[in-house]
Amino acid sequence: MNKQKLILLLLALAMIGGTAATLNRLKANQKLGRPGIKTAPIPGSPRLAISLPEHVLQYDSTDVPTDTNALEGLPHDTSFAQRIYDSPNDNSDELQMMVVLMGTDRTSIHKPQFCLQGAGWDFDDHDSRPDTIRIQSPHAYDLPVTKMMMTRPETGNGRTTTISGIYVYWFVADGQLTGSHFDRMWSSARHLLQTGELQRWAYVGCLGVCLPGQENATYERMKRFIAASVPEFQLTTGPEVAGMPPAQTASR
Repeated sequence: MNKQKLILLLLALAMIGGTAATLNRLKANQKLGRPGIKTAPIPGSPRLAISLPEHVLQYDSTDVPTDTNALEGLPHDTSFAQRIYDSPNDNSDELQMMVVLMGTDRTSIHKPQFCLQGAGWDFDDHDSRPDTIRIQSPHAYDLPVTKMMMTRPETGNGRTTTISGIYVYWFVADGQLTGSHFDRMWSSARHLLQTGELQRWAYVGCLGVCLPGQENATYERMKRFIAASVPEFQLTTGPEVAGMPPAQTASR
């Protein structure tokens, strides 16, 4: 190895060592940020209680206990909430909402696609796209989300049919909203380096299932549901916007 290559190698090793030392120092001294959702302490537990609303619009709901495998497979201070919402006027109108709130370990939250694939859903990343949902309270703002279109085979009465799924998700921390997994990770790294604080992100997902051809109508119901439910449990809001919701504005 010539002298120039040796110098470059030593410089690279020094940079790697310096980066590792900086990250270790930040981790040792980091503070955990506040959640961007409403929580309450659970006596004797590092987890927090997340209160999703019991009633939203015409929907009643049932609390879904967190799966034991999920509790054991994720960091001990990860918090969960999940509810299934049913419309008494329509047996086919069912929505599912869930929240995962990270603690001191950022691995609590990963790409939603992993869990959806594990549940048997098929999707193409090209069918995922960013969108916004207008929230009216406590002021009008646009919630950034990602919308995924999915399908899954379902067997019943001796035959297999295909059902469609619409999945809407976003991430929220204290003062931060995004529908992008990449933007969340970038924001976390930047905020940690600038402030020494680890942002405490929550991942929120909403699932609607329907027959093929009913996707648009189902998504419109989901948007109304999300717009009504978010002010009940989410603290962080986006910048205030003026005017009517985008869909109404476009129709005029």
